[in-house]
Amino acid sequence: MPCFVPFKNNLDLTFFVLRSVSILDDEIIHSMKCFSFQAEDLGCVYSSVMKSIHGNLIVWYGAWIKRSEENRHILNKTLLSAIEDLSHLAILIQHGFYSVYAGESKDGQLNARFSTGDTILLCGMVPSSDDSSDLSYACMAILRSSFNNVEASTAGVCLQCRDRPMVAMLHVWKSLQSCYTWLITADYRRTIRPYISNFSNEAQFDIFKVIYVSSDDVLNCEISQSKSVIGSRVGKGEVQSD
Repeated sequence: MPCFVPFKNNLDLTFFVLRSVSILDDEIIHSMKCFSFQAEDLGCVYSSVMKSIHGNLIVWYGAWIKRSEENRHILNKTLLSAIEDLSHLAILIQHGFYSVYAGESKDGQLNARFSTGDTILLCGMVPSSDDSSDLSYACMAILRSSFNNVEASTAGVCLQCRDRPMVAMLHVWKSLQSCYTWLITADYRRTIRPYISNFSNEAQFDIFKVIYVSSDDVLNCEISQSKSVIGSRVGKGEVQSD
């Protein structure tokens, strides 16, 4: 069963971006898999671990049962505390809760879906002004233009951070080669990046491989109460309709 990023804002979505402090990523990846396993007790419906193809970045994605603003802040503190306990393995460089404001999928479903082994292109952009609307529209235009013209992209999502001024895009690709082909054909650095720079002074992108989704059957992780990655417990929240 794949992992999902729903286009409807009926779940709380969060991303944690970490940089491994070791050349070998096995230990932090193992810990983030355990993190996913334990997050289910806190109301996490879908989660995944992604690793950058060319660097040492690890991204953890989680989709949570909708909860009140107060309970969301409590959850955020709990997760940050757990991540801080892993600082000997990785440095947290970005995190936040996000809302989807645009999405496209080739199969017509109202979600972007991906499984272990899939290729993900992630872009994060900070608006150059306090008003992020121009950057949001620019990202949506790029998503729809590239999505409609590229067969190898199976789904794409535009997201707005709820905790700080930031816009993000997530593209799911059929293969790593198809993602490379699009970047070369679209001439990302000479066309898309300059276009984005009109609205953002800080834009970063990277290609990731999905190395784990929470629906994977096998999780070789022995978890005891004393060795829990997430030590605290908060309410699961309540499912809220749109």
